[in-house]
Amino acid sequence: MHGEPADVLVAGAGPVGLTAAVELRRRGVACRIVDRLPERLPYAKAVGIQPRTLELWDRMGLVRTALDAAVPLYGQLVYSDGVERARLDMAVPPGIPYGFAALPQYETERILEEFLARFGTRIERGTELVSFAQDDDGVTCRLVGAGGEEEVRTRFLVGCDGAHSLVRKGLGLSFEGGAFPEEYMLADAAVDWDLPYGYTVRAMHHDGDGKVDDLLVCIPLPGEGRYRLSMLVPPELSSPSAAADGVAHGLEGGRRPELRHVQAVLDRLSPRPVTASDLRWSSIFRISHRIVDRYGDGRVFVAGDAAHIHPPTGAQGMNTGIQDAWNLAWKLAAAVGGSARPRLLASYDAERRPVGEEVVGRTVRHAAEGVQADPEDGNTLLLREAQLLLGYPDSPIVRAPGPDGGGPGPRPGDRAPDCDGLVGRIASHPLRLHELLRGSEHVLLVCAPRADTPGVPGLAALTGGLPAGRLTAYAVLTEGGTAPAWAPLPVFLDARGDFARVYGVREPTAFVIRPDGYLGARLTPPTAAGLAAYLSGLFADR
Repeated sequence: MHGEPADVLVAGAGPVGLTAAVELRRRGVACRIVDRLPERLPYAKAVGIQPRTLELWDRMGLVRTALDAAVPLYGQLVYSDGVERARLDMAVPPGIPYGFAALPQYETERILEEFLARFGTRIERGTELVSFAQDDDGVTCRLVGAGGEEEVRTRFLVGCDGAHSLVRKGLGLSFEGGAFPEEYMLADAAVDWDLPYGYTVRAMHHDGDGKVDDLLVCIPLPGEGRYRLSMLVPPELSSPSAAADGVAHGLEGGRRPELRHVQAVLDRLSPRPVTASDLRWSSIFRISHRIVDRYGDGRVFVAGDAAHIHPPTGAQGMNTGIQDAWNLAWKLAAAVGGSARPRLLASYDAERRPVGEEVVGRTVRHAAEGVQADPEDGNTLLLREAQLLLGYPDSPIVRAPGPDGGGPGPRPGDRAPDCDGLVGRIASHPLRLHELLRGSEHVLLVCAPRADTPGVPGLAALTGGLPAGRLTAYAVLTEGGTAPAWAPLPVFLDARGDFARVYGVREPTAFVIRPDGYLGARLTPPTAAGLAAYLSGLFADR
């Protein structure tokens, strides 16, 4: 049976696959998303939400819903051999719009799924991708579900189907790495201690040789006294991995820890006398560290756990996968629309695989040696864990700065930082820069001392030849004043000087901010030719 065709088929409806589907549908791309499971799993697997992910959700338009469902993470309490060793503060620096949060994975999936439904797309549950074959024009996919087997023709296939990915195996990608010997148990339970609200807890015991031989990690969840607890498996629950493909990673079926197993660990390691209750779910899980040799081949791509797996240290996994999906989706949308240069899709691997390699390496070091394995100052370490230092300076699709480096402030490939105090001509209250970026594609910011600065009208005129929605342009005036009626762009005044300070603007400059919130180009001085050269490297219709 031939099924409904689609421009893109997404295999896997976890947070990564749902992000890809949402971003494709937001851009009008016909997309189907399938998942072999008949319903969403009620498990708090991935819990930590990084500030960078909240920035992306802001740009998508769903951050308010996520914030309402999440709980804040203020820091971590560290105990070793019964003694408090550290109280780590996780407050982000001024200018970062969001802090750290905790949200059970089932809630993350619910929020994304409901948002996707606004675009008329629903998850096809109980439907599994069992094989695919690609050619020069598209991908033929075979799906099996409750209604039988169907063959679907699609232009692109995105595998967000987890650590045991069929898409990865079908592409023949290598998945080099290894597994940790330890087994862990996860539990979602309530505890009645009086530790500070909003703090994660890490408690360890060391043997005579100084090695950790007992471990308890607790992350707050929504609900009074609720935590996701991670612990080493007791001998009575231990068994060899049964992974058929040799990838020992993730939750395992069969054995389930009971409340007594959780209580036994708390009795040994909790810094306060405590009683666990209301066990909602529990499971055994294993951890591996692996990464593919490339993130795609031809018209087929992998993202999230299908591309990289690693220890959950620092809550990097799901957040990294969500950024994979964001990076790929806006590029796929351009390719579906027929405007993308070949290098645009090729840049997905060039940009995201180095990030995956860094995250895998760092989380393995931290799992073995703790965060002290990377001797960075506390602020840098915090920003790295928040995923706010990730960038693409060597990407083939960012415009290299001039000989002087483009001046102070962010460079092409860097995350576009937020700033406050932008005042428009009508609204009396100031806006954050990230509010201007919300829901947009590429954004051009033409920054000059005043509206009559030479070059501003000419640069703005370039946007007139772009397809609708491709590029949104604003003028930011760094010396205030009043914009004349003829101003060719929507004008915002840098009322507090925040933009000029954060972006290092000392002379007329144009910034191009990509759909994923990274700088694509910094043009000093701003010229129509420079902007045209950057855009023509991305889009064939420039």
